[in-house]
Amino acid sequence: MSQTHALVAELKRAMKEAGRTYRDLAAHLELSEASVKRMFAQQGFSMERMEQSLAFIGLDFWELVERVNSRREFLSELTAEQEAALVSDPDFFVVTFLVLNRWSLAEIVSEYEFSERQVEQVLFKLNRLNVIELLPLNRYRLLTSRNFAWRRQGSVSQFFKQRVMPEFFSSDFAGPGEEMRILGGMLSAASIAEMQEGVMRLARRFAELAEQDSTLPLEGKTGCSAVLAFRPIEYSMFVERRRADRPVRRLKLG
Repeated sequence: MSQTHALVAELKRAMKEAGRTYRDLAAHLELSEASVKRMFAQQGFSMERMEQSLAFIGLDFWELVERVNSRREFLSELTAEQEAALVSDPDFFVVTFLVLNRWSLAEIVSEYEFSERQVEQVLFKLNRLNVIELLPLNRYRLLTSRNFAWRRQGSVSQFFKQRVMPEFFSSDFAGPGEEMRILGGMLSAASIAEMQEGVMRLARRFAELAEQDSTLPLEGKTGCSAVLAFRPIEYSMFVERRRADRPVRRLKLG
């Protein structure tokens, strides 16, 4: 559904909720009822007519947009086939990653060796996959949910494990903005659950900050990555040295 179609459909829904008819709106706009019906059928609203119609039922344009967005089904993950296609084409993968981080076409072309046509082709493909909604002038709207994630055992996760994580952990984490802590200890089931929630809370905060900073110019930002993980584990070097009559400790969780 196009953005215009969605807005007009939501206006019609809001009118019904307000108990207003085409005839009522026609009288307000000083048009014939047939003209109003035609505007809805052909989605032929000028911005002025749209604002007049919204004012008639006590809404403004941005409230209408919020209503439309609240009804969207945002994408939480790609299919296995889509992820496989993504990692099979490095150019497609790079541009998609930038798009998911809200880079504009102009910014991508200015910073990387892609032509406008190459980026447009990726945008068209992402539009078909319902990852984005294409807007005029090569702008787009992300259709991914706040909890969008790569499949746990999917192609992208495997790609990160094989290609990205070794590069990530090659650092000594002593540079500006770098930080790493390796922690170990014995925790109860309740404490483990609290740690899991803490990891999820930090991940949500990372996503919030990335969205908050998305409107800043590129000069004021730098790419960042975080590995947030927690698990109960006894490493093999400990297991190998455990007395035969002492079983490995396993808490019952969940």
